[in-house]
Amino acid sequence: MQPTNIPPVVATAGSSDPAQPLVVLLHGRGSNEREIIGLADQLPSGPAYAAVRAPIAEGGGYAWFANRGIGRPVAESLTDTMAWFRTWLDAAAPAGRPVVLVGFSGGAAFAGGLLLADPHRFAGAAILYGTLPFDAGVPVTPARLAGVPVFVAQGDQDRVIPQELLQRTWQYLLAESAASAYGRRDPGGHGITGQTLAELGGWIHERLVPRPAGGE
Repeated sequence: MQPTNIPPVVATAGSSDPAQPLVVLLHGRGSNEREIIGLADQLPSGPAYAAVRAPIAEGGGYAWFANRGIGRPVAESLTDTMAWFRTWLDAAAPAGRPVVLVGFSGGAAFAGGLLLADPHRFAGAAILYGTLPFDAGVPVTPARLAGVPVFVAQGDQDRVIPQELLQRTWQYLLAESAASAYGRRDPGGHGITGQTLAELGGWIHERLVPRPAGGE
């Protein structure tokens, strides 16, 4: 049974102004909110950053959903945790406050599930070194993400996420989904590189940080 009746544990960084856009950082399986909130130090100033602890204890850390296999969420589990997360998010960022999801590994699948379930709720999502939750109860139909900004990064030597799922995710996001997608491939494996973080920062800045009056 998933402990989705408990309030989430949240770490924050960046702006404390509730009027500023919110970037939500979603950690990987077996990690926690304290580890991923550190990314905020290397991302643009201006937005608020929040890292939420996943609700399922696993391996000394936490997970977003039960798995049928690596990268293959159990549909009922994903549905439950997405509803739990949305309860928190809709209170933290009422309609009108831009929200960008940034998910790594298992957090990427969770971010993808949230985005696919309700594409218009989000100002964009970054799917980092992970897969979308195919065959897990969320729509993965053609043009589902039409015009939605998506950043996707993968490592060519990733041996954690099955290659079939990485390829399917890349193809869907950069073609079938009709998202406004930015794709980046690393020669390395299953980890966020400095160059990916720099490009992610530029992508976030472009979408969430207003240009100064009179600026270029």
